[in-house]
Amino acid sequence: MSARLDEKLEPIYQEVLHRNPGESEFHQAVREVLETMGPVLVKYPEFADKKIIQRICEPERQIIFRVPWQDDRGEIHINRAFRVEFNSALGPYKGGMRFHPSVYLGIIKFLGFEQIFKNALTGMPIGGGKGGSDFDPKGKSDDEIMRFCQSLMTELYRHLGEYTDVPAGDIGVGSREIGYMFGQYKRITNRYESGIFTGKGIGWGGSLARKEATGYGTVFFTHEMLKARGDTLEGKKVVVSGSGNVAIYAIEKAHELGAKVIACSDSAGVIIHEAGIDLETVKRIKEVERRRIKAYLEVHKDAKYVEDGNIWSVPCDIALPCATQNELNGKDAELLIKNGCIAVAEGANMPSTPEGIQVFQAAKIAYGPGKAANAGGVATSALEMQQNASRDSWSFDYTQKRLEEIMIGIHKSCYETADEFGAPGNYVIGANIAGFLKVARAMDAMGVI
Repeated sequence: MSARLDEKLEPIYQEVLHRNPGESEFHQAVREVLETMGPVLVKYPEFADKKIIQRICEPERQIIFRVPWQDDRGEIHINRAFRVEFNSALGPYKGGMRFHPSVYLGIIKFLGFEQIFKNALTGMPIGGGKGGSDFDPKGKSDDEIMRFCQSLMTELYRHLGEYTDVPAGDIGVGSREIGYMFGQYKRITNRYESGIFTGKGIGWGGSLARKEATGYGTVFFTHEMLKARGDTLEGKKVVVSGSGNVAIYAIEKAHELGAKVIACSDSAGVIIHEAGIDLETVKRIKEVERRRIKAYLEVHKDAKYVEDGNIWSVPCDIALPCATQNELNGKDAELLIKNGCIAVAEGANMPSTPEGIQVFQAAKIAYGPGKAANAGGVATSALEMQQNASRDSWSFDYTQKRLEEIMIGIHKSCYETADEFGAPGNYVIGANIAGFLKVARAMDAMGVI
């Protein structure tokens, strides 16, 4: 069961349910934030009077459109696409585009809502938004993906701009897809605006360390949580769900900081390698060959593959959920705690269910929610925007150092805010309130808009 809402917040949540029927992921994300807002309204009653929370919960703009495209056989397909421009109090809307069959308005709104607070925590001048389509890039040729991306941008381009809305990648959208979308934007507008997209290729305006940023940032945040408890990553056993971009670079940075990642996964199964996951093999399988993680066994006979396995059943010290929303439930959380897990940091967006979060908090382990722990990706996107605006290009080491500084700052902000509001060590409360206060103060300063 979820925590009881403050009496001032329950009507707000009921109104969200009423206005947004059937959008369960969005409801979950809103409730998770509202559960922590009671003390804020006590300390800052003017935010209730000015209906700041109600205004944050309602997107500034929701764009829904069809995307017709033709496959290699000449057959026409029609997908649906979305861009939810949620809140621009701190800067232009910023958030990725997701291409996956599960995409519908409720998922895009949950992601956009989370993005508001995540982006605020970075300290960078960016608002919150998100977009995507129910298009599935798996099994599609490069030409089919190109035609889809061009069709999508033929509509979406009119809503974008470096001072308006700056998309990036997400699940199903990498530098290939961004390249096709950027190319169509340039073609239609006759403008070379590098700052219109982030996550671009290095040779045409992209930022070094952007590909690595979300995974690296999650591990930097984990390291800070452990440091706050007088511990380190050195020698810790780690499991990382997923084997996509975030998971790969979380594994890489965890190894660099002295931990041993012993398991990763994809939607078909789990690889367990007690000697330590061989990252180069995973990169080749996933980034080059685009195959299932089961192929890892072809190189490492001593590894174990569990089809449809549960990665959270693998005993570990640290768990990094880096795959998708609601992948870690209450029973999984109990299993992790039983097997000795001391820290969980979310590399994905909302990967733990409310029941899972309650288990972690009851056990008083170090738990870093996604809006704080996976903010490294969007932070480095903002750094890419800085480079584009100044027609500059930074080194990998310099960009990674800036990323680490931002993640340390996010941890400090969450840690100190939790302490200030009477919940020491509670990063959920710290992240929600710290992010909310930045956005709320900006909204208040701008009047009723």
